[in-house]
Amino acid sequence: MSRKKDVAAESRIPPLNALKAFEAAARRLNITRAAEELSVTPGAISQQIRILEEHAGAPLFHREGRQIALTDLGAELYPLLHDGFDYLKRAGDLLYRPNRRHALAISVPPSFAAKWLAPRIARFSAAHPEVEVWMSADMRLADVGGGRVDVAVRYGRGDYTGVRSERLLTADVTPVCSPALLTGAHPMKRPADLGRHALIHLRPSDLEEPRPDWPTWLAARKLDQIDASAGPRFDQTALAIEAAAHGQGVALAPYAFVADDLASGRLVAPFADGALSTEMAYHVLTRRSGVSEPARAFVRWMKSEIQAAEQGADDL
Repeated sequence: MSRKKDVAAESRIPPLNALKAFEAAARRLNITRAAEELSVTPGAISQQIRILEEHAGAPLFHREGRQIALTDLGAELYPLLHDGFDYLKRAGDLLYRPNRRHALAISVPPSFAAKWLAPRIARFSAAHPEVEVWMSADMRLADVGGGRVDVAVRYGRGDYTGVRSERLLTADVTPVCSPALLTGAHPMKRPADLGRHALIHLRPSDLEEPRPDWPTWLAARKLDQIDASAGPRFDQTALAIEAAAHGQGVALAPYAFVADDLASGRLVAPFADGALSTEMAYHVLTRRSGVSEPARAFVRWMKSEIQAAEQGADDL
């Protein structure tokens, strides 16, 4: 293609100011309001529209006094320009927004996501606006070593192959219930009172190690007279906690998952010595080598959140 032909093609693009003036006037159907929007005078808008009409060789507006209406050509041109300026604005937003191209893929158990991570994740994003977090809630073993996931959290003993595993959060449990159960016909005052209330259970999962359960908790306190098998069953800790908060019974839950609800009074721990220790814990898994800086930052942030929460609990 010759240079002469290129120049001819470029000359068919009207001046940008004329296009902007026409688009604003066509959208508002008012010269004065278009001028206010573009911070120019109405006369300047009219002049730019005349320039565009000279390029078109035809009028773009019908004018009747102060009222204007689009001609057929103007009505055909307006949506093209409107969409074009919208795309330009979106392109500008893309160019000037903060760099968020450092994607971080994390995989956590559903209850850990709902009761611990989700209420806090905004703090990580605020501290690291350059990192875009993609969170998956799943109990299956994540492909950390294979590179599909940068950071994973899993419940168990920590003996995972092919990845680096660090103990992150204790899984010790304590009974929790609605404050409503502390009063009424059968107030919850001591462990023996559990016999008058529903025990909320977790169904064992083939994807995770066993969790502390009511038979274990009751046996540790020699409460053999209480039926340890009766009561509703859920497949996720978060669901059991919600059932307890709604007064459906007493659930065993990791303290870290209910700390916020206990602080707000939505839940109560009815027994001062109700904690049951376990060798299980939540572990954070990363690659053995080649860990990205966003992944390192996320692990550091989780540890700092846990440390701050533990410090707050000690101060109470």
